[in-house]
Amino acid sequence: MARLRDCLPRLMVTIRSLLFWSLVYCYCGLCASIHLLKLLWSIGKGPAQTFRRVTREHPPACMNDPSLGTHCYVRIKALTWLTLLFVLLNRVFLMFPFPCRYSWRYQLREFKSEYRVVALDLRGYGETDAPSHPDNYKLDCLITDIKDILDSLGYSKCVLIGHDWGGMIAWLIAICYPEMVMKLVVINFPHPNVFTEYILQHPAQLFKSSYYYFFQIPWFPEFMFSINDFKALKHLFTSQSTGIGRKGCRLTTEDLEAYIYVFSQPGALSGPINHYRNIFSCLPLKHHMVTTPTLLLWGEKDAFMEVEMAEVTKIYVKNYFRLTILSEASHWLQQDQPDIVNKLIWTFLKEETRKKD
Repeated sequence: MARLRDCLPRLMVTIRSLLFWSLVYCYCGLCASIHLLKLLWSIGKGPAQTFRRVTREHPPACMNDPSLGTHCYVRIKALTWLTLLFVLLNRVFLMFPFPCRYSWRYQLREFKSEYRVVALDLRGYGETDAPSHPDNYKLDCLITDIKDILDSLGYSKCVLIGHDWGGMIAWLIAICYPEMVMKLVVINFPHPNVFTEYILQHPAQLFKSSYYYFFQIPWFPEFMFSINDFKALKHLFTSQSTGIGRKGCRLTTEDLEAYIYVFSQPGALSGPINHYRNIFSCLPLKHHMVTTPTLLLWGEKDAFMEVEMAEVTKIYVKNYFRLTILSEASHWLQQDQPDIVNKLIWTFLKEETRKKD
């Protein structure tokens, strides 16, 4: 009996792991089937239109706007990173963008007065090197990248801000290298453990996160995003349900073209999608407490993340924690409500924060 009691916890862990991976692979198959039906329907309606693709050789002018800073490359190890830099005071403001660095245009202009603002294209994004194998996008590699680039810029600490997948990376850096982060700002992404626990218990969030499972499939997601001249991406950024600026700053035609240009370059979709192809092997985290003063901003109309996860996140932050939920904002909070977001970040940066007992 004693031996059985000793084995029972390990058995439960094994069973839970088997159930988890069964769910992952079954849902992958379901998502692939749904997208295959969409592809066949598109081909049936118009095969020429389905495989039409406009060649985009040059970026739109907005991506070279001088008010967004200077484009610089920094080589760390075997990777070349593209960054945007403002050199002013001896404080660094490090931002991780999705879908690309241009998504921080409102914050780059706002915070350049007092910070050296650096918007990074993570590995696989934009003009940053994109290793071909998915194993090169494991979370520990991404975290080490950020530490290395901060070192290469000559800093030991920074204010860290991330949105969506960049928010996931920001949480992990604050957990693994707390001495590196003076303050943490995350936009529309919960603590990683909250995400993994919540998604298994709430079918609605599982459905909203279906793209995580779809992205586990080789090459097919890249193909589906590229058909009809990247129609799926255009829908993502402009539709009434998922688009940017439904009740705030509207996405201009040139803004949209900036995003499509980034993803339309040869092989440019594989890097971003490879980020998601390792997530299920890395979560939940063994070490998960955050000891950095944290601001979590959330758009209540987020089509991909349920707002309840934001509330639960506070149990993982053993320091000052503030959650602000904007009722009319979408998933793309820093773009469709930039003035409010910038004001909230300024307030957080300037106030004294006390660590919780």
